[in-house]
Amino acid sequence: MEREAHFVTMKTINNFPKSSESNNGIHSLDAMLPRHPFLKGMKPEHLEIMAACAMQTRFEERQSIFREGGSANHFYLIQEGRVVMETEDEDRGIIPIQIIGPGDVLGWSWLFPPYYWQFDARALEPTTAVFFYGTRLREYCELDHDLGYELTKRMAAVIVKRLQATRRQLMRFSTLS
Repeated sequence: MEREAHFVTMKTINNFPKSSESNNGIHSLDAMLPRHPFLKGMKPEHLEIMAACAMQTRFEERQSIFREGGSANHFYLIQEGRVVMETEDEDRGIIPIQIIGPGDVLGWSWLFPPYYWQFDARALEPTTAVFFYGTRLREYCELDHDLGYELTKRMAAVIVKRLQATRRQLMRFSTLS
């Protein structure tokens, strides 16, 4: 049964346009994805699925990427630039949680119900990233449990980093009170 599910996944993937062409000087996704720290070491068939669910994107300085409480149906691999994750406190205003940059992942909420963003994210400078359709990837994860397990392990590591950054910020703000 698993073999059949994998076949269906690969057949479906072949219907998506290939990402091997460069677009306005942006590197090929097929060439870039295996080198990104988040995807390094991933099986070629899983990278093919990831590429089928991806596209290049760009954010301008100060552009909002997503807002806390909004629907989380995608995520990003940051290639260039910096992004701040922040939250707003009624008494203290906007509290930065973590600044991320090239090689980092932005967004884990797409993989875990109820699929709502837990923070705000905003570009601090012009930023390029790879956008992934999280809803499509979740469907592939249901068909290919090895892919689902691999993405869950990798996203869990991202969540741990975010929790540690949040804890450090909470400790910093509690000592300032």
